[in-house]
Amino acid sequence: MKAFVVKEYAHPSKIPVTLDHPEPTVGPDTVLIDVYSAGLNFFDILQTQGKYQTKPPFPFVLGAEFAGTVARDSPIPPGCPLRPGQRVFGSAQGTYGERVAAHVSMIQPLPDTLSFDQGAGLFVTWPTSYEALVGRAQLKAGEWLLVTAAAGGVGIAAVQIAKALGAKVIAACSPSKMEVPLKYGGADHVVDYTKEGWQKEVLKITGGRGVDVVYDPVGRVKDSLKCIVWGGRVLVVGFAGGEIEKLPLNLVLLKHISVIGIFWGSYHQKNPSRAVEVWKELLELLSSGRVIPVVYTETYTLDTLVKGLDDLEKRKTWGKAIVRIREQPGEKAKL
Repeated sequence: MKAFVVKEYAHPSKIPVTLDHPEPTVGPDTVLIDVYSAGLNFFDILQTQGKYQTKPPFPFVLGAEFAGTVARDSPIPPGCPLRPGQRVFGSAQGTYGERVAAHVSMIQPLPDTLSFDQGAGLFVTWPTSYEALVGRAQLKAGEWLLVTAAAGGVGIAAVQIAKALGAKVIAACSPSKMEVPLKYGGADHVVDYTKEGWQKEVLKITGGRGVDVVYDPVGRVKDSLKCIVWGGRVLVVGFAGGEIEKLPLNLVLLKHISVIGIFWGSYHQKNPSRAVEVWKELLELLSSGRVIPVVYTETYTLDTLVKGLDDLEKRKTWGKAIVRIREQPGEKAKL
């Protein structure tokens, strides 16, 4: 099968597409998936170079998120509700190939309202943002939320989810991407957080009060403490900016701030019952049409995957960048 195969550690730009890689074999509690679209993630770039914590044995197929169908010739484990031909999305190692073997616990049914392109970027970003806002910060209708890196995958999902909850959203991002959270996320306001003193603009928008909750996937918590209310909540989602922050704890103390971590990847092991609840609630929300996953306008293929990863590395993309593994008639992302 055609796939992006890593045979030795190297930058993605040095790795060619393989045309005759063996198809994956299924094991206990796994099914075979015909992959139609796959999500691009920054950690893919690290994994090809041996800089990511997950290090599959060589040779391995790159990619971690997919949308597709359960293969017609796939065995179905006893008691598994999946059926051959069913539209699904999920996570597995090796999604940059025409087929992937995925564990049944890492597969969800793809709502009929969504395309394969939209489904390819759901499994990591959307439950992260949903559980952060709903389960961890308990965001309420009418509260002010500040989302940093609001044009990115988890950021734009957070903007949409917060609006569905009835919150007022201030999106913070770089100048070239300021239109994205307004156009695709429904943000109430947008600020340029590369500008000196951007926090003053946030304070002005909120009538001098500040925001109730900060959602930060990039490493801007310290900056955001200048525009948060007394008793506010800060969600630490990630460090896409490259540095792990050191916070001035005197401000945390004096402003009575709660700093809350969210690592969705641990839920299936540490809190599986909550993971089931999150997926149930999130799938209902996605099916309702009140939120619409945002797909980057340039669609990549396996032949142009290297360009997609390069665009991602250089932060040219917004929303969720995807690679189209195979075409399906009538499938278009609903932007």
